[in-house]
Amino acid sequence: MSIRIVEADLKLPEHREGVLAMVDAYSMDAMGSGKPLDRDVRARLIPGLQRHPTTLIFLAFEGEQPVGVAVCFIGFSTFAAEPLVNIHDCIVLPAFRGKSVGRRLLEAIEGKARELGCCKLTLEVMDNNHRALRAYEAAGFVRYSLQKDAGSAIFLSKPMH
Repeated sequence: MSIRIVEADLKLPEHREGVLAMVDAYSMDAMGSGKPLDRDVRARLIPGLQRHPTTLIFLAFEGEQPVGVAVCFIGFSTFAAEPLVNIHDCIVLPAFRGKSVGRRLLEAIEGKARELGCCKLTLEVMDNNHRALRAYEAAGFVRYSLQKDAGSAIFLSKPMH
């Protein structure tokens, strides 16, 4: 298997198609919504990512077939006064799991974050996604806490529509 990891260029049709296919696969996964992306979301996804000023995406390919994606956004840490990279979505197709594709995506993200002078990588993961948790912990991710006795961070969400 010859997996290659590339930083996506959304000007390239094969990268746009790959990102869309991988995010749709994630949506259909048990750790996603369990169903394909809505048609209107599919139509808006790539243009929205192209317009968003901090979009950073990595694609994993086996030959010409996309087999994984990490959709990230560059943010900023007020406590460090430095940029950070948030891994918003990360998916590897089921047939390619356990073959170091996820590890290689994380390594590519970390390399780019170091190049950008970032102070950290962040992500959120469902607490029952044991496979992903193991992969993230193996890559050095830990539960976030500012102070030893302050407890761990809790990810909250408030839908706006």
